[in-house]
Amino acid sequence: MKKTFLLLPLLFISFFGYAQEVKDIDSTAIFILDKMADVIGDLEAVSFDLDTSTDKLDANKNILKHYTNSTISFSGSDKLRIRTEGTKGRNGFYYDGSYMSYYNYDENNYITLEAPGSTLEMIDEMHVDYDFQFPAVDFFYPSFTDDMMEQFTSIKFLGKKTIDDEECYHIMATNKDLNVQIWVTNNTYLLPKRFVIIYKNKSNLQVESTFSNWLLNPNIPDAVFDFLAPPNARLISILKKS
Repeated sequence: MKKTFLLLPLLFISFFGYAQEVKDIDSTAIFILDKMADVIGDLEAVSFDLDTSTDKLDANKNILKHYTNSTISFSGSDKLRIRTEGTKGRNGFYYDGSYMSYYNYDENNYITLEAPGSTLEMIDEMHVDYDFQFPAVDFFYPSFTDDMMEQFTSIKFLGKKTIDDEECYHIMATNKDLNVQIWVTNNTYLLPKRFVIIYKNKSNLQVESTFSNWLLNPNIPDAVFDFLAPPNARLISILKKS
């Protein structure tokens, strides 16, 4: 599936004209990204935690840090559950292959929308139509490496670094607007450990996320992905983006 490159916070970013620019692509970096994508693509189910800090500017142009923790579970090609808690409150996404439900735990309200029959198609449609943001799902697209090569003018392997006592491969991708750095674990399973996005055209604001508690091919009951509205929860409506 072809898509524009979207990393958390899942802002679709289209870069035009880069095809004519000279590329500086490191074959070692591409090999590592391809191996990581192959491992993720072969998983039948997965669960992990994601800790994220996001820079925002206040009214006085001071940088404020916002923090979130998400627990994310995929199963097959048509099941997704995300539970997030952080500075802006608690919310969750539930996708069962037919419907996507968004629930705001603090306000006790929810939205249920008919959705396409695959997780990745659902994510694309819900973001385009309603601006929903799904953390770190880029890594689960089969076209991840190709998208990186298309939309960044430089991709380099920066060597091995240690994060939380794990040896990782460090990769940096840049273009005129972004500096994206990815750390991939150097063990049996090449999995993403951390990524940082630096918005060069937005005062170098950063988003940093760290993966932990990976469970590979767990047996997740389908009921986990079904949304059942809690007592007294309000069903609300939402309009498509114009």
